[in-house]
This record gives sequence, C-alpha cells and structure tokens, in this order.
Amino acid sequence: MLSLGGDAYTEGGFTSASLATTGAEKTWAQFGPAQPNSGALRPFGTAVLDGFDFDFEANTQNMAVFANRLRTLMAASSSKPYYLSAAPQCPFPDWYNKDIIDNVPLDFVNVQFYNNGCGASSYVPGAPDQWNFNFNQWDDWARGASKNPAVKVLLGVPSNTGAGRGYLSPTALQPVITFSAKFASFGGVMMWDASQAGQNPGFISSVKSFLQTLRKREMRWGARKAGE
Repeated sequence: MLSLGGDAYTEGGFTSASLATTGAEKTWAQFGPAQPNSGALRPFGTAVLDGFDFDFEANTQNMAVFANRLRTLMAASSSKPYYLSAAPQCPFPDWYNKDIIDNVPLDFVNVQFYNNGCGASSYVPGAPDQWNFNFNQWDDWARGASKNPAVKVLLGVPSNTGAGRGYLSPTALQPVITFSAKFASFGGVMMWDASQAGQNPGFISSVKSFLQTLRKREMRWGARKAGE
C-alpha cells in the first residue's frame, strides 16, 4: 500500500472537489492497473498496489472526495481486492483525518496509540474501564459511525524506544492486546516503523506469536460454545 501524507505534509490537499477527483484518477493511473494508451508516469512499472493509506497530520481539504473517487475506481476493477486505510492519532476524533474517517468507507484504521495520553502505555492492567487508553472510543466509532460497518481497528504501537513515546516491550504489550481483542472491531497490531523494528530483534515475532495464541484460544472457545 502507498501511504499518503505524513507529519511533514503541508500542501493542504485540494482546493476544490474537481481537483481532488482529478488527483485520484491520476493516482490510480500511476499505481492501479496499467491503463491502455495511458501516458501516466508509473514509478513501479507494471506493479499494481493493493491500496492507499491516509496519514495526515496537518489540515487538508477535499481528501474525502479524493479517497471516495479512489474507492469507486477500485470497485470498478476486478483484478484483485483493494484497500483503503487511515492512520489517525488516538485522540478521538482525530481532526486532521476526520473528513476521511467520517465520510469514506475504510477497510481498517491504523490508530496511533502512542505519543499521546490515550496511548497503549496508559493502559491500566486489570481495570475493566480504562481512563485514558481509548480503544473503546475507536470501537464505538467502528460499530456505530463508520461508513464501513466491517471496518477493523488496529492497535498502533512503537516498535522500539526510538519510534515514539510510549514504547512497550512485547511482554508489557500482551495485556493491552488481550484487552483490545475483546472489542469486535479489533483487527490486529500496527507497528511504527519497519526500520525501528529491525533494530529490535524479536519484537515482531513475539507480538505475532501472541496474536496467534489469542486466535487459537478464541477458536477453542468458539468450538466449546458451539458444542453446548
């Protein structure tokens, strides 16, 4: 997937809906299936991306128009599944991505549960209600307000101490994952970023192993419930 925006993006999106629509069509021509007789520059040649992620950390305009046009173009292509996602920060609502989150049927959101008081490091072990860690707010949005009722919420965490404030070791992260997995919208763990994870041996494999253990536990529980 291609992530658009980032913390250094300051161009503000598009000044009109028509320009946003045109921008989406150009982006699709560059990164979607190659179009016959198209003169679009294709940085990755014939490679076709799986989708687009939106990570805006400054004010933008008409980005929901841009994203929805991409969604329409994706839906018209039968070559493979395509995805749209966003990477909001955890305070709800995330004002910089609010237009996209409110108006675009996203497949998943990579919520940045770090660098803020609502991050994973604010989780209080054993407390049924969390005072700061706010996965519940994102779950409420996913089930009640999202344009896609099947949207998934990923628990975004730093993959190393240098990746962001609020790093948790795999062991410390396990109870946060267990708590988050109780929500219907939970879709897994997002890690920021790959370069930091590469300098933290065992982080990815440990988290993945724990997620697999949780999944097996859920399947056994589901099998027992079915047998009652």
